[in-house]
Amino acid sequence: MARRYEVSSEAQDDLFEIWRRIAADSLDLANRIDDEFHDLFASLGRSPGLEHSRKDLTKRPVLFFPLYSFLVVYQPEAKPIRIMAVLRGKRNVKRILEDRR
Repeated sequence: MARRYEVSSEAQDDLFEIWRRIAADSLDLANRIDDEFHDLFASLGRSPGLEHSRKDLTKRPVLFFPLYSFLVVYQPEAKPIRIMAVLRGKRNVKRILEDRR
């Protein structure tokens, strides 16, 4: 079966940093949350267009999907969809996305 999503190198770095921080307290929890992210990515790949745009954060053609305290930023029009970032909602998401042009 064709892959329904791809993860940008920046988003892979985001995921590793999230995993690393959580794993410092609980390796099991870090692995479970990482699995949940990839399950979500697959779900988004099956149904691109879920959730909403955030014109206040970026003019790029991306959508945002929350998971826990994180925002998954993805390009729904890409084939397969492209995960652009996985960021804590408390971070300066606008600035981070501007830096990732």
